[in-house]
Amino acid sequence: MDQQAILLLGYLIGSITFIVGLKMLSHPDSARRGNLVAAVGMIIAIFVTIFLYRDHNGNALGNYGWIFGGLIVGTLAGTLIAKRVQMTAMPEMVSLFNGMGGACAMLISIVEHHHNPDAAIGMKVVIVLGMIIGTVSFTGSMIAWGKLAGKIKDRAIPAGQIINFLLFGGLIVSAVMVIGGYNDTPALFYTILALAATYGILFVMPIGGADMPVVISLLNSFTGVAAAFGGFLYDNPVMLTGGILVGSAGTILTILMCNAMNRSLKNVLIGSFGGGAKGGTAAGDKEQGAYKEISLNDTAVLMAYAQKVMIIPGYGLAVAQAQHACHELEKVLAEKDVEVLYGIHPVAGRMPGHMNVLLAEADVPYEKLLEMEDANDQMSTTNVVMVIGANDVVNPAALDDPGSPIYGMPILEVEKAEHVIVNKRSMKPGYAGIENELFFRPKTSMLFGDAKKVLQDLVSELKQM
Repeated sequence: MDQQAILLLGYLIGSITFIVGLKMLSHPDSARRGNLVAAVGMIIAIFVTIFLYRDHNGNALGNYGWIFGGLIVGTLAGTLIAKRVQMTAMPEMVSLFNGMGGACAMLISIVEHHHNPDAAIGMKVVIVLGMIIGTVSFTGSMIAWGKLAGKIKDRAIPAGQIINFLLFGGLIVSAVMVIGGYNDTPALFYTILALAATYGILFVMPIGGADMPVVISLLNSFTGVAAAFGGFLYDNPVMLTGGILVGSAGTILTILMCNAMNRSLKNVLIGSFGGGAKGGTAAGDKEQGAYKEISLNDTAVLMAYAQKVMIIPGYGLAVAQAQHACHELEKVLAEKDVEVLYGIHPVAGRMPGHMNVLLAEADVPYEKLLEMEDANDQMSTTNVVMVIGANDVVNPAALDDPGSPIYGMPILEVEKAEHVIVNKRSMKPGYAGIENELFFRPKTSMLFGDAKKVLQDLVSELKQM
């Protein structure tokens, strides 16, 4: 078997492992193995490219010192960051890594334009579009990273929609001029780069906190598309396959999340939901009345004598690193013949699947995690619902307040249960910045405190009963 055949076989194996790995990621029980399968495929694709790839003139890659130096530095940096990151910081790490993928696609286009300034029109389309999409993904992901890490605040840009429209129009006109050969000077090419970078920043900057999971998913799909363009440039099947898989999966996930919020993608991108949208029921806009508190002992009694308890996890659970304490509570209640389930809202947390990942880390059985529709079906037969930091996804304003920015968003309808206990550190609004009417409803009792300590104390109380 000659080198070209071995190279193509390596690419085929890489492509197949990407597809198999992605399929395995759809279930927590196989997700870890799926990640490893895809990683093995990527390693195979990298090494067959390094040692077997030949250009049209039959030349090998060369520059092995730079190549392996980059591989070593990247591997060490990625491993250290991934091992040290807390679950609370996982969304911003995803944004950071996604931004690096966009930056890579951007640099590929810049290098290829430099080496092939007189490329055919088809190649120019791929180079220019790859650069635009990769740059938007890079700068947008960096802003998303800053917002998720609390380093960048939501800011409404004056006349932001008009500015973005002008930037987008400028990108189209400039791209047509370069691709059509009307003006292929380096200055115009780098003007496109600057416009794309600015557009990526202004595109993400005003988007409110509650919409960040959708934005992360959308930016992820951008990176996949940009990587696919790189596959076209280098005639690399595995790079093309990987990019298409990421791009299509990210697009589908974005659409599903928008449907789960009962909002269009356009509304997400220009609505600034959670970013101080006007006309909504913002925190403190109306008098809600009094809330009532519940003691730890009373909470333990309610749960111990319940038949079914449902836990609604949110970002507060991740902040407190309370997933293991939550699983311990589940096990103690199970010993008392109490059925414990988890209601998972599709946009709970800061990124798609955040709560699923968090609970899987604590070895919570997958069959106990109910999707929103299934959880709502069981809510009327639930004795006690415990909401842990999941502020916005249980807000009844989404159902009955047309003036609220979240009106129309499907929620976990916890009020159908007999008792609702909400664990929060304070009465501050959630990530969307909207007051939660649930806290003042007759069935609701507030249990204040850090989630981890509260759950640990609750476990102690239950063990003594």
